[in-house]
Amino acid sequence: MQPIDSDTPAAWTVADLQRDPSWISSLGDAARLDLVGTVRRAYEAGKPLLDYERDAFDLGAAAAPIAAAVRQARDGRGFALLRGLPREELSAAEFELLTWAIGLHVGVARPQGKASHYLSAVRDAGTVYRSGRGRGYSSNAELDFHTDSADLVLLSCYNVAAEGGESLVTSSVAAHAALAAEDPALAALLHAPFHFSRQEEQAPDEEPFYPNPIFDEAEGVLCSKWNRNRLMSAQRIPGVPALTDAQRHALDRLDALLRDPRLMYRMYLQPGDMQLLNNHVTLHSRTEFVDHAEPERRRTLFRLWLAPPDWPRLPESWRPAYRAVERGTVRGGIRGQAYDAACRAYEARQAAALGMRLPEEPVAG
Repeated sequence: MQPIDSDTPAAWTVADLQRDPSWISSLGDAARLDLVGTVRRAYEAGKPLLDYERDAFDLGAAAAPIAAAVRQARDGRGFALLRGLPREELSAAEFELLTWAIGLHVGVARPQGKASHYLSAVRDAGTVYRSGRGRGYSSNAELDFHTDSADLVLLSCYNVAAEGGESLVTSSVAAHAALAAEDPALAALLHAPFHFSRQEEQAPDEEPFYPNPIFDEAEGVLCSKWNRNRLMSAQRIPGVPALTDAQRHALDRLDALLRDPRLMYRMYLQPGDMQLLNNHVTLHSRTEFVDHAEPERRRTLFRLWLAPPDWPRLPESWRPAYRAVERGTVRGGIRGQAYDAACRAYEARQAAALGMRLPEEPVAG
């Protein structure tokens, strides 16, 4: 194993973010107007998102700040906040399409669940989070710190809750460094495989659970993958090894560090904000929320999972979850049980537009 580089801007503390707010940027008036124009010209009521093509959207003056935010997530702090998306000028359906349009210029969207859907409306649908099928994005519960199943997540805010729903982000690189300094043996336990449930959303060619270490490295870069809810669900699946006391202690200590006020950054997303998260170097959570009674005011965010074309190689141990780990491959997501010809056609078209390779294609050289 190569030495792990902890001297990276992704190993931040709350004090670092407060001292250097370069991870926050805002769109200007010209950029906002360009986004409104391109979305309104392209929008067709009822048209499936997968049928929209990248060339239909000219981001204009917004292209440069969006690209800079993506670079911040990839090479900088591991996350970014882009403010000023034209929320007031667009309907909810148009704002959803705007999120999709930005994604078309960033990477290949990844499916997100059993229904093989590529964009999630993050709102309370009454889901029971602590269950074998539970998903946090469709509940109002406080969430464990976790990573999503893709390189990059875009989360655009349309409506906020009446109360709560605070976004929490921690650097997994900083948390690992803190744990390793405190107890190297405990940190080492998290580099061994654990087992995670697919929450009954597995594709026909997948098992109901998969192995993955919490931390591993690729080319000297530390990556993390963690979701306590899925880990505990897997403990109920026949054939999954029971956690040892030492493993439980290590996981509990990790979760405590993720909520250490020196490491955990708190923010409320506002309408028109877009949060970009690199899932390999950050973990995120959300506090419980109380929603508005009026349906049109209910907390609503739109979530995209993306495989960008130029992100680093992943650890080999990520392959069962991501299907591919090589740079430039369409990787990650939850393929689900409705992955069909339309999904394949979209992914092939978008991968070709970005010069990327599908997982089934051979690696050159």
